[in-house]
Amino acid sequence: MNELKKLFFVTTVLIIIIMKKFNVSSNRNLKVATILFTVLIIAMSCSKSTAYNTPTGAGGTGGTGGTGTPGANEVFIQGMAFNPVSISVAAGTTITWTNKDAIAHTVTSSTNLFDSGSLSSGGTYTFTFANAGTYSYYCSFHPSMVAKVIVTQ
Repeated sequence: MNELKKLFFVTTVLIIIIMKKFNVSSNRNLKVATILFTVLIIAMSCSKSTAYNTPTGAGGTGGTGGTGTPGANEVFIQGMAFNPVSISVAAGTTITWTNKDAIAHTVTSSTNLFDSGSLSSGGTYTFTFANAGTYSYYCSFHPSMVAKVIVTQ
């Protein structure tokens, strides 16, 4: 939300400067303001926010502090990705997912076996894998975020 306020402020200031500097008709001012605002919105939407990559809190139970390295049987949601992308465990193992991003994510099975619901920053979700197999999952908010759990006997 803070970036949106900054964008609004910068856009407003630039529109006022342009209107005063060029002293053009109000119809032309509207066109210039619209074009400028559109360009700024596009530019802001194309830039990658570092907020997505900022870890929240310390590392996992087996992790190495704030470095972003998950411990055993842990998956971090960090930098708009699941880390690790693939994890292998024995049947009966419980996996814990932790959202380290500043935005909400989900852990959703591709076969509807499990679904964390919305995990806000710092949120966790656990699931126990009882049977052997390969379980693909994704973030329903960001479907390009995919990963899998490989369960062996």
